[in-house]
Amino acid sequence: MNVDHHDLHHEFPEYAKAIDALKAGSTQFAHRFGEYNALTSRIEELELKDLPIADTTLEDMKKLRLKLKDELYAMLRAHKA
Repeated sequence: MNVDHHDLHHEFPEYAKAIDALKAGSTQFAHRFGEYNALTSRIEELELKDLPIADTTLEDMKKLRLKLKDELYAMLRAHKA
């Protein structure tokens, strides 16, 4: 199965420096970043290994990942402004 990687540096390469700065300087960003990475890793593992999981559970995980990505993106835009 082809698995797309959704790490934040890959998703927002133009914000690479801001990501690194916020990880070091914002506990809120660092916490959300950790949640996003852990969830992304879990989703990718499930997809790569084709592990049994209900479709609705996987979709809920992806929705949560999208919510976290939106929050992180908002923080990155605010930081860059």
